[in-house]
Amino acid sequence: MPRLRPAARALVLDDSGRILLCRFTFDKPDAPVEVWATPGGGVEPGESALDALRRELVEEIGLALDADPPHVWHQEVVAAGHATGYDGVINDYFLVHTGQFEPRGSMTEAELAAENVTEFRWWTRAELDGYRGPGVFSPRALPDALAALLADGPPAEPIAMGL
Repeated sequence: MPRLRPAARALVLDDSGRILLCRFTFDKPDAPVEVWATPGGGVEPGESALDALRRELVEEIGLALDADPPHVWHQEVVAAGHATGYDGVINDYFLVHTGQFEPRGSMTEAELAAENVTEFRWWTRAELDGYRGPGVFSPRALPDALAALLADGPPAEPIAMGL
């Protein structure tokens, strides 16, 4: 049975409909790999996904949640080398609406760099759709899946997401 790293992530949307993404840069033998993903991170032993989400958002972007956000997506990626020390990851995504703010959490630049976080950026829907940069989104279907989520509203049960 594969060992998967559980993580909680937030689709953080501001009042103007922009989504906050983190750029992760990984040094690989062939070339650097750039991934734009939602804020969040690993669930520690004994911690619920929501507890992990609350902790990670304060640490990474300085956002304290005042309510339990809806659980909207579930992603399982089984791939050797996808997460150091694990055979893959399980990401549970929660929908968070907030006012506009400048992302700045309790982690230092060095701590963020140790987690491969190199930038935070707010994206409009048009910017997501038009992105042709060197990186990829995680999940890959982020632009279309986010559009469907916003059109249909939070699902009764989390939607399964691919890589």
